[in-house]
Amino acid sequence: MRCFRYLALIALLAVGTTTLAADWPRFRGPNGSGIVDDPSIPLTWSEKSNLAWKVALPGSGNSSPIVVKDKLFIQSSTKDGTQRMLLCLNANTGVIEWSKTNKAHKAHAHAKNSLASSTPASDGDRVYTIVWDGSDVSLVTYDFDGKELWTAVLGGYVSQHGPGMSPVAFGGNVYVNYDQDGAAQFICYDGKTGKKKWAAERKAFRACYSSPLIRDIDGGKKEIINASTAGITGYDPESGTVNWNWEWKFDGMALRTVGSPILAGDTVVAVSGDGGGSRCTVAVTAGVGSHMLWEKKKETPYVPGPLLKGEHLYFITDDGYATCAELKTGKIIWRLRPRAFTKGVSSSPILLGDNILGISEDGKAAVFKATPLGFDEVAENAFGEAVFSTPAVANGRLYVRGAEHL
Repeated sequence: MRCFRYLALIALLAVGTTTLAADWPRFRGPNGSGIVDDPSIPLTWSEKSNLAWKVALPGSGNSSPIVVKDKLFIQSSTKDGTQRMLLCLNANTGVIEWSKTNKAHKAHAHAKNSLASSTPASDGDRVYTIVWDGSDVSLVTYDFDGKELWTAVLGGYVSQHGPGMSPVAFGGNVYVNYDQDGAAQFICYDGKTGKKKWAAERKAFRACYSSPLIRDIDGGKKEIINASTAGITGYDPESGTVNWNWEWKFDGMALRTVGSPILAGDTVVAVSGDGGGSRCTVAVTAGVGSHMLWEKKKETPYVPGPLLKGEHLYFITDDGYATCAELKTGKIIWRLRPRAFTKGVSSSPILLGDNILGISEDGKAAVFKATPLGFDEVAENAFGEAVFSTPAVANGRLYVRGAEHL
């Protein structure tokens, strides 16, 4: 991967928007689904037609943007690795309203990772950030004016790839999948005070980066579901009590979860893999008596997350193949590599109404129909710079973080 020299954040304005997308408060948007209800988000773009704004950001990183209350938050690291940054931009104009820094030092990360790969999360009052200083991981929390409210030091972090987990805010709490080589916990903090409410030990393998999701259960209650190499587990959000657990078993070396799971009714779809090319995607029933509906051990993604549309799953593999599969069986309906994808894909796709947007690592974008009838490409676009982050959508705009400003 070519070096990140500086970053750009690009916002594309949907002209004539009538139904606007809601806030995008976490990685992959509401509940991590990657789904946008606004079909008027532009499928083609250019600087002359619908570019709302474009700015260069200080430093580098793979953190994806979030958008809440017309504020955009994103993380970055100085090029020399001595500082980690949280930036707040006006989501309508691109003006940087404030930035906050934390001291750090340079450390090893995978060539496709960065020193600032975690995506912030927000509950509408506070913004939560995972900060890796090169040795330790901390959860640092700010208000919307940039005032630091509290910091919780989670502790050291060991991984051959560096960290990249992203927090999730729900019900006044914030949750972190603190999973690394040889140690793993799922931790809940009080969002207002920073007090640790509970920590659930998980079986540790190799570092995982997936973010949890929320599921409605009987009695009007909810549970939070975490997926990692250890398996898929439903927890009580307030107490950390395990409601149910499904253990993930592999034929050979245990695979790591990088792409985050999605919820399809009462089915959890989770992806895993490794750099050697091994893959395993599973569909597991959630709740007491949970069991695996199916698994696929090839032609599925490792880093990019899946999407759900109706009774079908859609995903883009790391080598750029757009794929449609049956939700109930996992049977692949069609699989094709868009012409635009001459490089790999690290960004997770998003569903824009009836269309799917995917972006390759060299900034080429393909838009295709979410239909089981066959691959139907709608548009091709190019950002002109590398893209490793997942887009955000809010208030009729598409936000994409790139590596260079052209």
